[in-house]
Amino acid sequence: MSAGGNAMFGMPLAEDQIKVLEENFMKVSKHPDETTLMLIAAECGLSEEETAKWFRLRNAQWRKSEGLPAELGSVKD
Repeated sequence: MSAGGNAMFGMPLAEDQIKVLEENFMKVSKHPDETTLMLIAAECGLSEEETAKWFRLRNAQWRKSEGLPAELGSVKD
C-alpha cells in the first residue's frame, strides 16, 4: 500500500507508519486485542482510536479482496 493509498483511510500516514501497521496486520493479527492495539499505536505514534480505525478499514479492504463480506460475521446471499 502506497502513501497515496492511505487517503481511503481518511488520515495522512507516513510511510514508516504504514509499514508498521501493514507488518502487524499481516504477521501479528488482523484483529489485535486491546493490549496489542495499544502497543501498535505507540509504535506508530497514533492514537488507539486511529489505529483501531485503520485496522477496521484495512480488514474490510482485505475481506473484499478475498471475496468475503466487508464485515466480520456478516453473510450475504
